[in-house]
Amino acid sequence: EVRLVESGGGSVQPGGSLTLSCVISGFPFEKLTVGWFRQAPGKEREAVACIAISGGEKWYSNSARGRLTISSDKTTNSVTLQMNNLDPDDTASYYCAADGNYDSALGLALVHPKWVSYWGLGTQVIVSS
Repeated sequence: EVRLVESGGGSVQPGGSLTLSCVISGFPFEKLTVGWFRQAPGKEREAVACIAISGGEKWYSNSARGRLTISSDKTTNSVTLQMNNLDPDDTASYYCAADGNYDSALGLALVHPKWVSYWGLGTQVIVSS
């Protein structure tokens, strides 16, 4: 069974930081492309940052670029999203996603979320004063 377990969500003030972690099991880690998606109430799920584990290629949304950093650690089969200078617009449920069928971070970011193979249960991020 493929499992994605997220952690690190919480509540912070604007300008604060959070670190989200996704630990993956049940699938060869280096064959995956992994991403973080977010969904706010009433809005569609959207890609924030993605990484191709094998080659290290990364993709960021325009809003994430410069504030968020995605990285992977093969020793722990984990993907981390470092979130800095958070804004209230970042408030959402954040989901870790993985797929072995896309060869690039861009490919995972562009595909409709319903076609992504594996999902975590999500972790809530709230940014407010």
